[in-house]
Amino acid sequence: MPTANPKSGGGVGFVESMKRSSRVILALDEVREERAVHVAEQVADVVDAIKINWPLVLASSPDMITRLSRLGPVICDFKVADIPNTVSLIVSQAVKRGADGVIVHGFTGSDSVKAAVQAAEGRQIYVVTEMSHPGGREFTAPAAESLAMMAVECGASGIIAPATRPERVAAMRKLVGDMLILSPGVGAQGGSAAEALRMGADYVIVGRSIYGAEDPRDAALKVAREARGAMGA
Repeated sequence: MPTANPKSGGGVGFVESMKRSSRVILALDEVREERAVHVAEQVADVVDAIKINWPLVLASSPDMITRLSRLGPVICDFKVADIPNTVSLIVSQAVKRGADGVIVHGFTGSDSVKAAVQAAEGRQIYVVTEMSHPGGREFTAPAAESLAMMAVECGASGIIAPATRPERVAAMRKLVGDMLILSPGVGAQGGSAAEALRMGADYVIVGRSIYGAEDPRDAALKVAREARGAMGA
């Protein structure tokens, strides 16, 4: 497991960065609080991070961030899209509760992305360049290259690029160099973990295929094996 950062304060197990062990991030969109925690406990030593979104936070409380952060790195996929002041407030609250990273939208402009980076206080900010569902082709895809370059210029930690369209992951890799790429859409949406990683993703994001499985740990291990195979491990 990654080591705790003493700067976190308040007993929150903040983790400085993810380890590239399995290359798998769990998208924990389960809304039943205890079931979510059970799944997280089952897979915490398999996945490199747990990503949570509004459904789980709204179904439980923001304290879920803290609770899960004790198991490992937590990424708050809040897809923050607002004016800089509001962005700063949201990111600050997530970090205060133990988030290792926060996902924000880039279409709000560079001032909002810079506000997120500043509010993160050294934690990770990931900028959405292109969403993984079919509708992502309509508006995010045409602007993806510009959003990726803005993420680099604003000092973000990484970008989000779709595993459902691995050729887009490859295109983003050429633009952002060594910047982290997290790639959602593996499993239920049809994306391939192996293909996304081969195209340049650092991590793949997998949700329903793991947390909805009868045996979440076994499902996570299967994805991890696929990922290791793609990386030649």
